[in-house]
Amino acid sequence: MNTKMRASYFQEFGELDNIKTGNLEKPEPSEGEVLVRVQSAGVNPVDAAVARGMLDEVIPTKFPAIPGWDMAGTVVKRGHAARRFEEGDEVYAYARRPLVQHGTFAEYVCIPESYLAHAPVELSIEEAGGIPLVGLTAYQSLFQFGHLEQEQTLLILGASGGVGTMAIQLAKAANTRVIGVAGSDNQEYMRELGADETIDYSNGNVGDAVQQLVPEGVDFIFHCSRGDSLAESINTLKSGGQLISITNSDPDRPDDVSFEYVFVEPNAKQLKHIQELADDGKIEVPISKTYALDQADQALRDIESLHTQGKTVVTP
Repeated sequence: MNTKMRASYFQEFGELDNIKTGNLEKPEPSEGEVLVRVQSAGVNPVDAAVARGMLDEVIPTKFPAIPGWDMAGTVVKRGHAARRFEEGDEVYAYARRPLVQHGTFAEYVCIPESYLAHAPVELSIEEAGGIPLVGLTAYQSLFQFGHLEQEQTLLILGASGGVGTMAIQLAKAANTRVIGVAGSDNQEYMRELGADETIDYSNGNVGDAVQQLVPEGVDFIFHCSRGDSLAESINTLKSGGQLISITNSDPDRPDDVSFEYVFVEPNAKQLKHIQELADDGKIEVPISKTYALDQADQALRDIESLHTQGKTVVTP
């Protein structure tokens, strides 16, 4: 019986060159856990931050540490009392644990079955692996911490990235008006995903462009970018409107708006809802780049640039 698996891992924080690929011990499922053969692992900017040690004070790390919090794959073994899924089921999950050690950039991962949902059948397993972190981030921002309602106007800053593309689609599924903000290369891309109007931040002040489109102001700003777009557009938010950010825990803002900073949490029930939307044809996952395990360091460099389009995945 083979007790080893291939994985990408790091032994110390620092440069992404520290990430190596080799053989580590294959995990065994404990009580309430399942062993999943990982077929796709989404790559996110936070994965690079973890490898650099930028989250160590919040989420401790034990070396050797395997990065990656997204995954889709097949259940191959069940631990004691793990009965929600059968061996052979295709599943997906946001696999963040309280300790950074056993991530998803590996052939196998053990995960509590309570984290898992069945993967969408209308998407490929590769596409499913790109959903969990960005899908849950957008879902929780819009509907759990935020309260997006039908026929409201939503302004998404950074709408062409992984979180932004999911937010466009989730908001349109909820029958809202969506204005997406991104660079010149992504205007058509945002419209293809469902954005009603788009703004090119390189063409001038974003707030001026929003004012032309919505003179009465927007109901909700979802801030998932960096740069000046929020500062330029914050005054277009209606009094009593909602501001949600995933990149700034305390932005300058008027006193009369509701604000929440969101750091995504695992939630299988929400993943199930996203799966249902995907299988109804309301969610697609454009995969921009696919990397092998031994290219994980390059995948993290690319995602760290914050200028990728759609989703990047590692396929162990």
